[in-house]
Amino acid sequence: MESKIEVISTVKVQLSPDLYKVVDVLNRTLKEKDLMFGLALDKEDQNKAVFSIYRT
Repeated sequence: MESKIEVISTVKVQLSPDLYKVVDVLNRTLKEKDLMFGLALDKEDQNKAVFSIYRT
């Protein structure tokens, strides 16, 4: 069985200390809907984060 992850959307946002909590609650709440959320530090601007939505 092959797992395919599709990027639905990405957006750059201002980095916030509690932003990971939002991503965590979204992942816990919407995993049954085949959605996954990610957060990564922007490589070009360390004060921004890249928030991504995936379909699994």
